[in-house]
Amino acid sequence: MKLYEILSKLNTETEVEAFFDDLCTYAEIEKMEQRIEAAQMFLEGATYNQVIKKTKISSATLSRVSRCIHHGSGGYSKILNKMMREEKERQEEADATDDNTTNE
Repeated sequence: MKLYEILSKLNTETEVEAFFDDLCTYAEIEKMEQRIEAAQMFLEGATYNQVIKKTKISSATLSRVSRCIHHGSGGYSKILNKMMREEKERQEEADATDDNTTNE
């Protein structure tokens, strides 16, 4: 089986977490999370220096993340923008619920 095929079969965050816990070392997972955080910061408009300061990512890795965002296949942008939209929608729903509760 190919990695991408396996990943496409995982249905829940719990399944994904268990799979990656078995597949990768803690350090490998931490490095992937670091790259994702750096990519998200770039998409939100952060500078190289801001990203390095917050994530402690190497400049070489950060350069690769930046190249992927600007010239890659769009993987970072697609999923992170989707997640940011979903988070914004959840926050708006929570704010609306809070407003309704306060007004009652």
